[in-house]
Amino acid sequence: MKIKILLVEDDVNLGLLISDHLEANRYEVTVVEDGAQGLIAYNSDVFHLCVLDVMLPKIDGFSLAKDIRKLNSDIPILFLTAKSMTDDKIKGFEVGGDDYLTKPFSVEELQLRVRALLKRVKIDSSEEQPKEVNIGNYTYHFEDQSLVLNDSIKILTKKEAKILNLLYKYKNQVITREIILKGVWGQDDYFVGRSLDVFITKLRKYFKDDSRIVISNLHGVGFKFELPE
Repeated sequence: MKIKILLVEDDVNLGLLISDHLEANRYEVTVVEDGAQGLIAYNSDVFHLCVLDVMLPKIDGFSLAKDIRKLNSDIPILFLTAKSMTDDKIKGFEVGGDDYLTKPFSVEELQLRVRALLKRVKIDSSEEQPKEVNIGNYTYHFEDQSLVLNDSIKILTKKEAKILNLLYKYKNQVITREIILKGVWGQDDYFVGRSLDVFITKLRKYFKDDSRIVISNLHGVGFKFELPE
């Protein structure tokens, strides 16, 4: 199983340089160029390390790290920044960062930092997203986004699938509205919030034939995808 790294860097050339170097060292790297896409990417796969630029469009690296920490308290986070101010380094650690690399830096130094952070990561092959899962009496196929019950097949839309993937990833846990909105739409505002409510209602209807499956709405907090053991 390859170690997966999420790299969020808005400098395209630097992003390519870093990803090429990491991939040459047999890491699997996903590169995105802004913080909003960074959270969407994070919620779409299983990663073992996040490398985040601080100065990012849409959502800055510190805010992105805080959102990631709401979902995962253990994944190592390495910040990249052009700033060398002590206050920025302190803020990076306060929001959950594990290490800090100031630009310009050598790829050799980056490699050493990455290797050191990954020493504490336990790689579990079961973390890989399966091709299909059982959700109560239903079978959900990730690749074609189909929900199957007996001879009935429902093909989900892209948005429905992204929301279900996120709910399933954090099943039987409370996940905030903010994280779902940012993780699916890349933003958190009134209009996409209303859209989320519509999609949640649709997903509830899709699972109506198994009463053990519940998508609870915790008012003012978020949702909980409750599944039978």
